[in-house]
Amino acid sequence: MRQPELVSLPETDGTGSSTGGIRSLLTRDLRRPTLVLWGAFFLVMAAFYFVTSWTPTLLVEAGMSSTQSLTGGTLLNLGGIFGTALLGALAARYALISVLRTYLFVAAALVMAFANSTDVLTLAFCVGAVIGVAVNGCIAGLYALTPGIYPARLRATGVGAAISVGRVGAIIAPSAAGWLLDADWTPLALYVATGAVFAAAGLLLLAMRTGQRPKKASPVLEPASSAP
Repeated sequence: MRQPELVSLPETDGTGSSTGGIRSLLTRDLRRPTLVLWGAFFLVMAAFYFVTSWTPTLLVEAGMSSTQSLTGGTLLNLGGIFGTALLGALAARYALISVLRTYLFVAAALVMAFANSTDVLTLAFCVGAVIGVAVNGCIAGLYALTPGIYPARLRATGVGAAISVGRVGAIIAPSAAGWLLDADWTPLALYVATGAVFAAAGLLLLAMRTGQRPKKASPVLEPASSAP
């Protein structure tokens, strides 16, 4: 085929195929986004699992019947289906990290409002369904955001580490809620505190530098090498 004979393979610098451990996620260029992600995953998954696991119980504590509380929990879970779909639609037009921040602040406001809406059954159910939209979108947004932060060789490590930190929050939150109830915290106080956790995650993501708005749904952070 008139091609020159291949005598030897070209040398490589080894960067394309190498993999890195946790230390590679904490280098100068990646330290800030990594720590922000870990904090966000911890806070969001803690708040998410509190809301999804304790809502029926706390609705009973607030005066609803068992049937009504189960209905509220079901509506919250059903809202999650729409939350993920809506996040994808919005991320196709706007920067994903901006959409995620909006979800977090909306979730914070709704969770706080929910605690004050239990006296009106219909209102509580409506707010609960919209909370499902928001909190599930927060989780989906973090999962979508994380891979785009790291170069290919560190992507699996970065995603796995962030999820692992989040799982710690998911384990702690339900138990912590039980301890706080035993310490005479009211459902209102717990939901206000949980709303504050969502808000804290949104504020934390403000430390993440963003790039230009994408044309398609994709993570939109500046390349890791440009982070301060």
